[in-house]
Amino acid sequence: MTMQNTLPIPPIADIEKLTALFKLLADPTRLGILMQLSSGEVNVSRLCEVLGLPQPSVSHHLGLLREANVISSRRDGKQVYYSISEPFSKQQMIEGAAGSGLSVRRDGVVVRVEAGAYESGVN
Repeated sequence: MTMQNTLPIPPIADIEKLTALFKLLADPTRLGILMQLSSGEVNVSRLCEVLGLPQPSVSHHLGLLREANVISSRRDGKQVYYSISEPFSKQQMIEGAAGSGLSVRRDGVVVRVEAGAYESGVN
């Protein structure tokens, strides 16, 4: 059986951006942080508690995610709260998946590969 390549090849700059994003997200701690933030805003103390990691370690990973505009922060007195940034949760996920064979729900969750090779368990 011969498969036809029906997807256009994106520009190398787009591929490099997507590769950098995947590298950033390939870390278990950063994925854990994003999973916690997926349900809403969380402060550093709560992230440390849930992840079972010291504050300097969590802050390091938060800094990398913030630098890449994946998350945003706001200060309320002495507390700093983090959330998934709007551009990342919507625009970057959709643009990153466009032309890659992935389908994206309206809320930005990748739900399947067009070729049918993978179906996520996300409901």
